[in-house]
Amino acid sequence: MSNRNRIDVSDVGEVSVVQFKDRKILDESNIQEMGRELFELIEQKRAKILLNFMNVEFLSSAALGKLITLDKKLKAAKGQLKLSNIRPEIYEVFAITRLNKLFDIHDDEADALATF
Repeated sequence: MSNRNRIDVSDVGEVSVVQFKDRKILDESNIQEMGRELFELIEQKRAKILLNFMNVEFLSSAALGKLITLDKKLKAAKGQLKLSNIRPEIYEVFAITRLNKLFDIHDDEADALATF
């Protein structure tokens, strides 16, 4: 297993649950590293990924771009991506950009896990 600086991954059954280590996902180099770590999960043949945003207070548009790329890569690999625990102020950004229509977003981790 590779050393991860931006995310923590735990397995719940067949689902890889990702927690973000950064409260504010803003810095370009951190976002690149986060993207690399997320994409590695797909390379490891993890088909079901849940991103838990419980610790995240702020998300930049560049980070949203990484999430869109992750979703595309995962769908191409016949996988599923779900998001949970998004704070209202961050969810607002998803709604404004209509990304709430692209992503499968749940209130909490248990709800999301139940839908895989």
